[in-house]
Amino acid sequence: MRAPAERLAQRLGYRFVRPELLDQALSHRSAGLPNNERLEFLGDALLGFCIAEALYFRYEQADEGRLSRLRAGLVKKESLAELARGLGLGDYLSLGAGELRSGGHARDSILADAMEAVLAAVYLDGGGEAAQQLVLRLYEERLQEIAPEQALKDPKTRLQELLQARRYALPEYDILEVQGSQHDQSFRVSCRVAECSAVTEGNGSSRRRAEQEAAQLMLEWLAAPSEH
Repeated sequence: MRAPAERLAQRLGYRFVRPELLDQALSHRSAGLPNNERLEFLGDALLGFCIAEALYFRYEQADEGRLSRLRAGLVKKESLAELARGLGLGDYLSLGAGELRSGGHARDSILADAMEAVLAAVYLDGGGEAAQQLVLRLYEERLQEIAPEQALKDPKTRLQELLQARRYALPEYDILEVQGSQHDQSFRVSCRVAECSAVTEGNGSSRRRAEQEAAQLMLEWLAAPSEH
């Protein structure tokens, strides 16, 4: 194992029996072969399962839709990149010359992929329990930060409460399109807030599901750190 990679292993709190797995997890495809693409594929599935299980047992009253939205927020590219930066993972990456010149070590997509690959490397080296323990350590604060009401209230309810708190008008939902037969329909719905410039769209097998997706996207837009 390269010396820098050994320091990262210490930060992870895991000792590799096969250190070459961590070296591969830190090797971007631009650096040649072997690289971390296959490990990234495995790590993505592993992370999704570990987070799904954690949410399943923490929020027993949350339905499938709410659990899915919570999981999506935790495993999205931006969240993984933030975890990677907390570990200083970018300093340990092997990149090709072009990626080095363009600042690839700080790019969200590269950091997120490498983070998933590292999780897969731990899994292949130490098994499922070792990988799960690492995921839970990395996500401990984020899991604790999820307020119970966030898990139990659906997006339409949370959006309505947020708008009321800001003294905005309530959202308006409009059906934009309905496709399919009566027993296999697909809905496309828009969500509009008078005080906002954004209009979000949701899709679902029912009008309710489409509205929930549109409301979730509006919540994310309102929470984004940008000028609205």
